[in-house]
This record gives sequence, structure tokens and C-alpha cells, in this order.
Amino acid sequence: MRVLAAMSGGVDSAVAAARAVEAGHDVVGVHLALSRMPGTLRTGSRGCCTIEDSRDAWRACDVLGIPYYVWDFSERFKEDVVQDFIDEYAAGRTPNPCMRCNERIKFAALLEKAIALGFDAVCTGHYAKVIEDADGNRELHRAADWAKDQSYVLGVLTHEQLKHSMFPLADTPSKAEVRAEAERRGLSVANKPDSHDICFIPDGDTAGWLAEKIDMATGDIVDETGRKVGEHPGANAFTVGQRRGLKLGTPAADGKPRFVLEIRPKENKVVVGPEALLAIDEIRGIKVSWAGLPIAEVVTGEEFECHAQVRAHGDPVPATARMEPAADNGGSQLVVRLATPLRGVAPGQTVVLYQGSRVLGQATIDAARSLQRAEL
Repeated sequence: MRVLAAMSGGVDSAVAAARAVEAGHDVVGVHLALSRMPGTLRTGSRGCCTIEDSRDAWRACDVLGIPYYVWDFSERFKEDVVQDFIDEYAAGRTPNPCMRCNERIKFAALLEKAIALGFDAVCTGHYAKVIEDADGNRELHRAADWAKDQSYVLGVLTHEQLKHSMFPLADTPSKAEVRAEAERRGLSVANKPDSHDICFIPDGDTAGWLAEKIDMATGDIVDETGRKVGEHPGANAFTVGQRRGLKLGTPAADGKPRFVLEIRPKENKVVVGPEALLAIDEIRGIKVSWAGLPIAEVVTGEEFECHAQVRAHGDPVPATARMEPAADNGGSQLVVRLATPLRGVAPGQTVVLYQGSRVLGQATIDAARSLQRAEL
């Protein structure tokens, strides 16, 4: 096949490209330039898609003997990922920019361009697996190494996108083996640190970064009964589950710490309360998509058993789910009932559903609540 290898400049994408070459595919490497800041450089393991990363990607392609290109996707990244991140926080939600990047850049814009240029597949260094069922339909599954599994952030992939997706690291038992393989192949990125945090906020100060992008206004911090217990400098700087930085003037009656339970941007209020009230057992999701063909129960509207995961490295919990009409807009929504309550679930996050190792699909969380207590 003609394969376009997305080269981040890290060890995973380099080894994935090497395996695609070794499998006999006609491989071309491409690095995505997502920022037009010429001085953008990596700081240790913070940041990605930097000048340093593009050079590392070029060196890897040179060792592999494959063509190398840099594609400028900075404008689309700014609109579809960075601006979306700002807009979601401004609306009081907690977005996942990695999900948006995979959805709109790496497996939408990149794949669309690759197919237009005659490529059969896009190859990445994600730890996930694509399996074909008896009818040849492709399914997304967890990788062999659950500790490195990245199927959660790939839950946005559609049936059509999975047809053109290649994950050569799927069956690799550990990251250590990937690094050892890179060393054997003479790839200079063998010991390069993994990137983490939000790539466009490399210093990790999300609140400070947002303060320059969103108009902040002081407002009230109230407890679960509606009683004012303090003031905040801007509701958008808080996230559900947050404990530190509240600076409450009124202590809780029981003397225990309080946590952010809810953010109400329209009222410019932050609701706090005891840790026990963070437990959520019902999630309602919008912008639903299915990774591969949806299972029969989705088509018929029946309830089905599954496991739900709300963070990239969170533990999946048993749940039941079903599609239901959305009362407010005439569309549909995904309703997930959790057998084991989860803490700190916030609107804007993503819930991904699994059956065994298979990824069923995902939805953006629109509401999260406890069925065991009254609404705030």
C-alpha cells in the first residue's frame, strides 16, 4: 500500500514508520507544523510539534530512507483545536484538546489530504489495534499494552476513517521494547522523553494561558445550598473536582475540604461542596460517534452493557447505555448509567464506551449528575 506516516518527532511514530517500511509498503513521512511561532522549542517532555520535533522526524526518515515533508496545518489547528479549547472553557466546560486534534487534524484534515494524493492509509505511532470482523468491517480495539493504550483518544474515529488507519505498534507488549527497537534501528529518538500536557501550553499553566484569552469577571463561590462562601477572579479558571486555590473565606461546617462541584458561566458562579458530592453515576453525551459500525442495540435504541471511560488514563467502569431523544433540540443523546460512581466528571470531557477490548464509540459530556441526590 501507499502509506503516509505521520511523524511527530517521537520514538513511537518513528518505529511505526519503520515497521510499515519493513512490511513492504511504499511509505512517505510527513510532519505536521501546528504552530507558526518560529521560536517554539521543546522543553524536556513538555510540548510537541516543535522545531526540534520536526528535525527529529527528518532524521528518522533519513535513516529509514523514505521521503520527508512538512505540512502546514497551523491555521486549521488554531481554529479547530486551540479556539475550540478557548470556547469550551469560556462556556464553563472542560475540553480534551487531544481528542479534537485526533478528530479534526490527524484523522480528518491529514487523512483527507492523504487520500486526495492517492495514499491508501495513514500510519501513526498510537498504541491501539484495528481488527476486521468476519464481514471485513474494521473495529477499533485496545492495544496489547494496556498501560500505554491510547484507544481512548482515538474513540472519535469513524467507520470510514478506520478503513484508512494503520497502527503498527498495536501488539507491542511495552514501550521499553519500542525504545530498544529504535536503538537497534539507529534512530536518534530512542531515548527521547514522551511529550505530555497540552502541546500549545508547554509551561503547563492552563489558568494563566486562559486568563490572556478569556475575559474574566469576579463572581461568587457558593456551596451546594446556594450560600455564598467566597469570591472567585473568574469562573472559567476553575475545573470540576478542583480543591486547591479556592481561597474560601467561610469554612465548611464539618471542617473538611470543599471541591468544585459545578461551574455556572451564565451566572458567573462556582459551586463547591464536600467530596462525596463529586460522585457521578449518570452521564448524558452529545456529538456522538461510533468507532466502526454501531452495534445492533444502538440502531434499535435498546439498552446495552458496556464499560465507560472518561479520562485517557482512567479506569473503565461497568455501565449501561442507550441512545435517547434529546428534549431540548429534537436530536439524540447518549445516556450512560455507571455501576460504579466516578468523581470529578465535567461537561466538555469525553466518555468512551467499550465492550471488552473493543471501542464502541464516544460522546462529549453535556451533563453529569448523581441519581442518588437532588440536582444542585
